[in-house]
Amino acid sequence: MSEPLLKVRGLKIGATVYPPGEKPHDIDIVHGVDFDVQKGKVLGLIGESGAGKSTIGLASMAYGRGGVKITGGEVWVNGRDIMQSSIGDIRKLRGGEVTYVSQSAAASFNPAKKIIDQVVEAAVEQKKFSRKEAEDRARVLFEKLGLPDPQNIGDRFPHQVSGGQLQRCMTALALCPEPDLVVFDEPTTALDVTTQIDVLMAIKEAIRDTGVAALYITHDLAVVAQVSDDIMVLRHGNMVEYGPVDQIINHPQEEYTQALVSVRSIDHEEKAPNGDPVLSVRNITARYKGTQFDVLHNVNVDLYPGQTLAVVGESGSGKSTLARVITGLLPPREGEIEFAGRTLTPDLAGRSPEDLRELQMIYQMADVAMNPRQTVGTIIGRPLEFYFGMKGEEKRKRIIELLDEIELGEDFIDRYPAELSGGQKQRVCIARALAAKPKMIICDEVTSALDPLVADGILKLLLQLQKIEDVAFLFITHDLATVRAISDSIAVMYQGKVQRYGGKNQVLSPPFDDYTDLLLSSVPEMRLGWLEEVIANRKMESAGN
Repeated sequence: MSEPLLKVRGLKIGATVYPPGEKPHDIDIVHGVDFDVQKGKVLGLIGESGAGKSTIGLASMAYGRGGVKITGGEVWVNGRDIMQSSIGDIRKLRGGEVTYVSQSAAASFNPAKKIIDQVVEAAVEQKKFSRKEAEDRARVLFEKLGLPDPQNIGDRFPHQVSGGQLQRCMTALALCPEPDLVVFDEPTTALDVTTQIDVLMAIKEAIRDTGVAALYITHDLAVVAQVSDDIMVLRHGNMVEYGPVDQIINHPQEEYTQALVSVRSIDHEEKAPNGDPVLSVRNITARYKGTQFDVLHNVNVDLYPGQTLAVVGESGSGKSTLARVITGLLPPREGEIEFAGRTLTPDLAGRSPEDLRELQMIYQMADVAMNPRQTVGTIIGRPLEFYFGMKGEEKRKRIIELLDEIELGEDFIDRYPAELSGGQKQRVCIARALAAKPKMIICDEVTSALDPLVADGILKLLLQLQKIEDVAFLFITHDLATVRAISDSIAVMYQGKVQRYGGKNQVLSPPFDDYTDLLLSSVPEMRLGWLEEVIANRKMESAGN
C-alpha cells in the first residue's frame, strides 16, 4: 500500500481551563490517537459530543480552535510532518492542500459578499488558478453538486439560496482549490432528511469524481456508513474502535460501538385514542405580522390524553409555527384552538393562569432555555412557586421528587447549568415543565441537538414519564426515527399544510403521497450500499419522467 496522504501518530490535544474560584489548569482532550487516510478514501470519525471528533479534524490542518493546542504527536500530510512546518507553509496548506466544510454554512459565509466571490477566494489566493479559471471550475462544481442554474447561482448572496443549497456551495468552496484532503465537519446534521440526502449524494459523487481524500465527522452512524471506507469510533478523546465500514456496522467488537449501532431501538406500540381530545386544532390559518402570505393553511389535528402526536416535515413546513399558534405567541388569522374542553384565546396575553399551567413547552436548545445564574433547584422550583405557592421544605421535597423522576437525583439540586451535560440540561427542562402538572407538553425538536445515545435516553424518559403523569406530547421533529420510536399519531406537514394525518401505523404504511414517500425514503438506513440504491432509483425515476 502506498504512503497515506494523511498519517496521524500519537496525537495529543489539550487546553487550559479557568474554573471560577480555582487556579487555571491544563486538561487533555485527545489522548494519543493514530490513524491513516489514503488518497481517494474517506475516514469517518464518529462519537458523542466532546469525543474529540472536530478537534482531531482541525488538527489535520495544524489548527487548534478556542485555546485548544496540539500538545504531542505527529500529523503527516503528503509525506511531511506539518507540526514542524513554518507559519507560511501552514498558511499554504490551509485552503490549498487541506480544506474544511463546517456544520453551519449560513454562519460560515459572509452575507455581504456574493457566493461566487467566496467560493473562488482560496483557489485564487493560493495561486492555484486565475480568477477566470477558478470561476469556471466553481460553475462545474455547482453543476456536479446538483445546484440549480449552476452558471448563475454564484451571483446570488448567501441569503438568496436554501440551507441545503448553501451547504453544497460550501462543498464547492472546499473542492475549488483542488485540495488533497477535505475535512467535512457534520455537514448535514442541521439539514432535514430530504435536503440531507441531496447533500450526501452530492458529497459522495464529488469525492468519487475528484479522487480527494476526506475526513467525515458526524455522530450519525447511518450517515457515515454511506460515505466512508473506514470508521474510527471515539469517546472521551480515546479511540474505541477502528476498522472498515462493514466491520463497524455489522460486526462491532466494543460495547460502546455496539450501543451506537443498536441505538433508537425503542419499540413503542401505537395507543388507540381514549376519551375526548386534550387538544383540537380547528381550521387554523396563520401568517406573520407584516406579511401578506399565509404560512399555515387550514390545519386540523387532535391530540388525546396520554398520547404523542408527532408533527414532522422539513424546515419551513410550518411545524414550529403551529406550536407558536397553539401557545398564543402567533394569533391565527382563522380557526380556533380547543384545549382541555375550553376554547383558548388567540393571544397569549388573554389566557388564564390555568391555561398557562396546563400547556407547557420544552425547547430545542436547553442551553438558552435556562438562566445560567440560577441553580437547578431554582429553575425547577419556579413553577412550583408561581402556580402552587410552594415554599420552603414543601418546595424542596417536590423538587427532589422531580429530580428522581428524571433520573438525576438530589445531588443536582445546587448545580448550575454550566455544570451539566447536554442531556442533563434537557432533563432539567423536562422536570421544569412537569413541575406545573401540565395536561400537555409541546416538545420542539428536543433531541435534535443531542447525540444518539443521549437522545435515546431522553426519548425513553419521556415515554416513561408519560405513563406516570398521563401527559400528552405534541412532538415536533424532522427525525423519522424519533417519530417511529415514540408517536401514537403523526401529522406530516408540507408548505404549511397537513399532507398526511392519522395513527402511526396508518401514516407509515403505503400507499403514500409523493411528499411522504420522499420523506420516508430519505431517512438514512444503517446498511452498506443504501445511498447508492437511492441515487440509482432517483436517476431511474428522473429518466422515466
